[in-house]
Amino acid sequence: MKVFAKQSAKKSADEFEADKAVLAQGKLLEEIKKNVQESKIFLQGFRDSVTETATLNRIESHFVLAGDGVFTNKGSVQTYRNLTATAKILDGLLSIATDHKKALDLRQQRLNGYRTRIDSLLSAPALFKFPVDSVLLTRYLQQISVVAVEVHPVDSALRRSALETQTLLNEANLLVFRLQTSLDEIANYQRQVATNTFKNEIHNIWEPIASYRPFTEIVAQAKAKGWLTLTFYLENNIGKLLVMLLLISGACLYLYSLKSIYRGNDLLANNFEGQLVLRYPPLSAILIVINIFQFIFLSPPFLLGVIFWTISCVCLSIMFHRFITKYWMRVWLSMVFLFLLTAVDNVILQASRPERWAMLILALVGVLVGTLIVFKGKREELREKLIIISIAFMVILEFGSGLANVFGRYNLAKALLISGYLNVVIAILFLWTIRLINEGLFLAFNVYTQQDIKLFFLNFDKVGKRVPPLFYALVVLGWLILFGRNFSGFDYIVGPLRDFLARERTLGDYGFSINSLLLFFIIMAVALVISKIVSFFASDRHLMHDKDEYNNLHGVGSWLLLIRIIILGIGLFLAVAAAGIPIDRIAIVLGALGIGIGFGLQTMVNHLVSGLIIAFEKPVNVGDIVDIDGQAGTMKSVGFRSSVITTFDGADVVMPNGDLLNSHLINWTLAGNHRRISIALGVDCNADLEATREILLQMLNGEPKILKKPAPLLQYEQFTSNSIEVKLFFWVKDYREAAATKTDMIIAISAALKKNNINMPVQRQEIYVNEGHNVQQIQKKDN
Repeated sequence: MKVFAKQSAKKSADEFEADKAVLAQGKLLEEIKKNVQESKIFLQGFRDSVTETATLNRIESHFVLAGDGVFTNKGSVQTYRNLTATAKILDGLLSIATDHKKALDLRQQRLNGYRTRIDSLLSAPALFKFPVDSVLLTRYLQQISVVAVEVHPVDSALRRSALETQTLLNEANLLVFRLQTSLDEIANYQRQVATNTFKNEIHNIWEPIASYRPFTEIVAQAKAKGWLTLTFYLENNIGKLLVMLLLISGACLYLYSLKSIYRGNDLLANNFEGQLVLRYPPLSAILIVINIFQFIFLSPPFLLGVIFWTISCVCLSIMFHRFITKYWMRVWLSMVFLFLLTAVDNVILQASRPERWAMLILALVGVLVGTLIVFKGKREELREKLIIISIAFMVILEFGSGLANVFGRYNLAKALLISGYLNVVIAILFLWTIRLINEGLFLAFNVYTQQDIKLFFLNFDKVGKRVPPLFYALVVLGWLILFGRNFSGFDYIVGPLRDFLARERTLGDYGFSINSLLLFFIIMAVALVISKIVSFFASDRHLMHDKDEYNNLHGVGSWLLLIRIIILGIGLFLAVAAAGIPIDRIAIVLGALGIGIGFGLQTMVNHLVSGLIIAFEKPVNVGDIVDIDGQAGTMKSVGFRSSVITTFDGADVVMPNGDLLNSHLINWTLAGNHRRISIALGVDCNADLEATREILLQMLNGEPKILKKPAPLLQYEQFTSNSIEVKLFFWVKDYREAAATKTDMIIAISAALKKNNINMPVQRQEIYVNEGHNVQQIQKKDN
């Protein structure tokens, strides 16, 4: 029995282990099939090696093109423009190559991961525990064979893809290294050019040529590099371009609405003096937005700047037609023409003798034309006197350019040449942009009846039509930035400031930079200004022309608080995301704020929550006629903490939202703005009451300010000592016309009763005054 029990136990244990092995083997086989299927799907999503190689080859070809004139075909001098263009192209290529390298790294990791998982599953010990039973063994071997057939091609494909990916990855790593090395080399060249700005870099213009390259090749190289630089930059800044287009559309709509208001009120001047911004609203919008928004594009290629400036010049030229004198129109067009010629020359990246002669001619023309304008120009016809200063400065720069060109300072000569003409064009564009902005704000101040002075931060009652000094300061700052970009030393002056702002700092465990903080505040400021602008233009009564527009405006105004909350909420989210503020830090701040609320900010929170209740529940809307504790007026605005009520006396009452909800609020607008009026009078006891009723009701029904439904009502109340008391009830269409309508009706009732010989008895009182033994009788009439 002991031997039998021992054998039975061993048999049971063997069967148990065999069952466990079967279960484990089933799980392993399913896991292997799952990984094989995932591997197949992953392999199907691959771009083939031909496509990947083509991408790397395209980067390589662009790299060779970018290096033309810098690493190959160097010529006799390294030019600053060529180095800058090459650096921008290499930056774009490095970004593409780095992204490509990261994608290949990720692919290689996933390939290795699939191979490792499949190999580990295939080498699991449980997979090699074969059943003792021959039937089960045969079945298991068949499963193994099926799995082997499925795994083998996938494993081979994974191995082959891993080898191909590794080869591509090696090429990408080498390409990234070459790009980074080339950028470092270009940085050294740029430092040398900046250091040797005033040194002789090339032979004097009358001396023999040191090296020669056909001018057609130089032009073709400049064209290819310029197009490539512009393409890379636009691909990386497409979002900014879309934002700029949206701003142009918004500015255009605003100027069109402003022009329609002036045209409707017959306020447009025939010569558009002081109203040039309204002459062509689309051109004004394009000019203003481009000249301001171009500073959002950081380190743009020169070709993009030329496109922006050319568009602005075309817009301003059309606006100038028959607005400025012919003399100054010719001056402006000549400056634009010379600038465009210089810009075309500045696009050429490599030095050549033909270009140097062209540069010298352009410089001499600038000196001659500028001198004639400065000394013989019709200054009395000039609208912006500062333009003369920029033209005089152009003469100095162009003279310096010609001198530097003759004596072999090529980079300095080219920088001075483009800076001279650019200085004049930018000065004129910026001065007129500021003037147009000032005109737009001033014109809005004159016609928008509810302008919030906090919105534009300008008091036009004090400033008048003069451009504020702050605007001129911004013009000078923008001019300095655009002017300085043409010189090689600009980056070395601005570089330390840029590094200071971008340097990572730590405060405890939190890391931040001044750039991120500035970005946070800028985004919040923009969101705040946008919310104010939406509130301002959506609630202005001047935009109403009829009742339907009033109702639409009233509907929009009631949602203004929610719209402002949404705008500020989106702005806060974008600001936090852009600044990289961790969410856990925000949670700590909210916790501290909750403690502060619990201790001392209950009243403030009460008003804020009441504002939200008003926004959602809408017991009162912007534009409603209300009566709060005897204070009657119109709701001007509903804010976060408080609301503003404009009384009928003209005063603005600021009422906290909590007090507004807790008061006995009468909202006349909720009932359609109607109000019932009653007038009491008395008629003679001998009067014909039916005729009196007919006369008075006919008069009320004929008044257009009185509603027909509900119809006017006349009631005879009671007999008095000398008359019958009458009450008239009627509804007026607008609460604000109630007092005037009542006055008109009293006048009309008196006239109608007199006309029909219906008397209104006057109450008489007799008073006896006893003075000793003399009794006097005094008769008094109360009117």
